[in-house]
Amino acid sequence: MGDSSDSVSIDMETASLSGKDYVIETCSGLVSVSVYGDQDKPALVTYPDLALNYTSCFQGLLFCPEACSLLLHNFCLYHISPPGHELGAATISPDDPLLSVDDLADQVAEVLNYFGLEAVMCMGVTAGAYILTLFAMKYRQRVLGLILISPLCNAPSWTEWLYNKVLSNLLYYYGMCGVVKELLLKRYFSKEARGSAQVPESDAVLACKRLLDERQGLNVWRFLEAINGRQDISDGLRKLLCRSLVFVGENSPFHFESLDMTSGLDRRYSALVEVQACGSMVTQEQPHAMLIPMEYFLTGYRMYRPPKLSASPRSTLSPIFLSPELLTPESMGLKLKPIKTRISLEL
Repeated sequence: MGDSSDSVSIDMETASLSGKDYVIETCSGLVSVSVYGDQDKPALVTYPDLALNYTSCFQGLLFCPEACSLLLHNFCLYHISPPGHELGAATISPDDPLLSVDDLADQVAEVLNYFGLEAVMCMGVTAGAYILTLFAMKYRQRVLGLILISPLCNAPSWTEWLYNKVLSNLLYYYGMCGVVKELLLKRYFSKEARGSAQVPESDAVLACKRLLDERQGLNVWRFLEAINGRQDISDGLRKLLCRSLVFVGENSPFHFESLDMTSGLDRRYSALVEVQACGSMVTQEQPHAMLIPMEYFLTGYRMYRPPKLSASPRSTLSPIFLSPELLTPESMGLKLKPIKTRISLEL
């Protein structure tokens, strides 16, 4: 792996070729982890939403050249899949006990132990954002920062609980049937992306549909049962030791909860980015909206290393354009005040 003076194209190619899958035995079962990049670099741990893995949850972001350059140039990516959600997963034995959200958060800690990682950056989507936030509360010294997309922090409302119970029963008795897939797509994507009689479905939705066909219904049911039994963790948000960057689509069914979570975070060390015309899965539907906020966020940690030979064409950041106060951690929260992005559908 070249150093920071290498071009991004070379860095990305090397990182892509170094991807490797691991199956790690933890106290609560096996966990699949896919590692991409130079393991000498800082670690970025990802966790996907319900019924997804890193391929179906983060590929839009990683296929965005500028965002992929940013992430792979600065991090080694550790993609954790919920149990039974990895590519080619078989159905988990019915004799295996159901896991709680605490079990899943503890699995993240065991994955870090396996790779000898001390403190990491985390990125999670909705259910995955909850798991990583819970992990950050239980293991505060091990999380440098949280990048959360349409996150959850409250216990399920009665409406969500009943909705999830219907989905749970469908998964248990009928597997990944057409109705289940439609309900999940509404969870992930805006109405515009899902299309209509006049407007075709977006490429992201079509790709997600194909990937959902590979999921084992009972494995998804297990993860849903854990998420539907989650506890309210909002009281612990202000005790987090790390900074947080929250993205949420304005059309996400979890939009209100994401705003509520942001209000519970310490405003000095958190920022909210609302993305117009987007559902929950900003990583797939509007990945370009994440680029500039992530660059500023990482600059506060001195983790953003702009490549010398191949700069991001969309980025306005470079060392000569950064004001000196952005480089001080104490002022990072002041710079990351709540903002709204206006991303056109043509992007």
